[in-house]
Amino acid sequence: MRIKGLLGVCLLLPGLAACGASGTASSGAPNAARSSGAVTTSCGLDTRVPAPPRRAISLEQNATEIMLSLGLADRMAGTSYQTDPVLPSLAAEYKKVPVLAKQYPNHEAVLAKEPDFLYSTLSSAYADQAAGPRAGWKKLGVPAYLSVHDCETVKLTADEVRFDTIFNEVKHIAAVFGVEQRGEKAVKDLRVRLDRAVREAPKNTGAKLMWYYSGTTTPYIAGHGGLPSTVSKQVGVDNAFDDIRHKWPAGNWEEIAERDPDVIVLADLTRGGDGDSAEAKKRFLRANPVTSQLDAVRNNRFIVVPGSAMDPSIRSVSLAEELSKGLTALYG
Repeated sequence: MRIKGLLGVCLLLPGLAACGASGTASSGAPNAARSSGAVTTSCGLDTRVPAPPRRAISLEQNATEIMLSLGLADRMAGTSYQTDPVLPSLAAEYKKVPVLAKQYPNHEAVLAKEPDFLYSTLSSAYADQAAGPRAGWKKLGVPAYLSVHDCETVKLTADEVRFDTIFNEVKHIAAVFGVEQRGEKAVKDLRVRLDRAVREAPKNTGAKLMWYYSGTTTPYIAGHGGLPSTVSKQVGVDNAFDDIRHKWPAGNWEEIAERDPDVIVLADLTRGGDGDSAEAKKRFLRANPVTSQLDAVRNNRFIVVPGSAMDPSIRSVSLAEELSKGLTALYG
């Protein structure tokens, strides 16, 4: 749920920007990475990519699944930090990639694989105790790409996650590896699925949703600007906490009871923490004296989605699909 949004990744040729002045990528951006001496810029750091990488390391699951979706298993020297079962369609390719660590590998473990490209959608992958800062990898001549959704610096982060941002990142990664056509096809397929999910969602339900990510004593819920907020708008429902100007604020049950959402969307997390699984959330909500009185709880209006789908990734469209199906089941 550590998500930040910004359409600020550019692919540059020396002396030629492939991004418009507004910061959004132009249609020529993906092609720039194919040329010798191309530069990739992400979250304010530009590094040279002299040739399509052959020994890339994806540092967490979102990055891994984007790369595998582009057919890049044979270009990967390693992966790490699997938080959920890999998408079934990618499972066979995933088995071909060495797993370096259960969570983040440290700098030495990454360096030992002699990578020529690092990729993460989360800035925590580049912490000192993890793979190490991107600037340090730049000095070693290794491009370290960070998703625009979680830049290290707040000023580089936009207020909202948008699907165009996600789709452009997929195309940018495809361009870095010289497989632009795969990127275009992947994005085209995602757009078709997203359009269908929006089209098939029930209209004019007036439903107010609470997106419940984790925690029981202190619940973490979706506020404004994150992927759940964006998906709610696309599908035509309201995020009951969209007035809170944080993507994942810490809530309290008394305020939640006052707002009394119509539907609760439950993140089904597999990490085993307090209130992580969807079933654990349901048990808590039904047992707690305050939450058991919520209209959504009394009427069993729950929609369960994989927790990983709430992050901007190749799975993001599936969040819209699951919400659309869930609303259809509840409202017809």
